[in-house]
Amino acid sequence: MLYDQKTKKFKELLEDEHDFPGPYIFKFIVPASRTNEVEALFPGEKIELRASRKGNYVSATITIHMESSDLVIAIYEQASRIHGLIAL
Repeated sequence: MLYDQKTKKFKELLEDEHDFPGPYIFKFIVPASRTNEVEALFPGEKIELRASRKGNYVSATITIHMESSDLVIAIYEQASRIHGLIAL
C-alpha cells in the first residue's frame, strides 16, 4: 500500500505501540446527527456512545480485533470523510 509521509509515520507508530493481530480501541467525537455514519464503519460491533452535556455531540468508543495496521489506517481514512468527526 502506498502512503504519504504522515501516514507512514502513523503506521510505524501503530506497529511500535500495538500488537497485530489484536484488540484496538477507536475513539471519536462526532456531531450527534452523524452518529449513524460512525456506526456504519463498524457493522455488528458493540459501540459505546455517550452524548455531550447539551446533546450536540456524541463520543464513540469501539474496541475491535484488528488484523493489521493497514486495516486500522483504512478505518481512519473512511472516518475522516465524516463531516465534523474528531478522531482521538
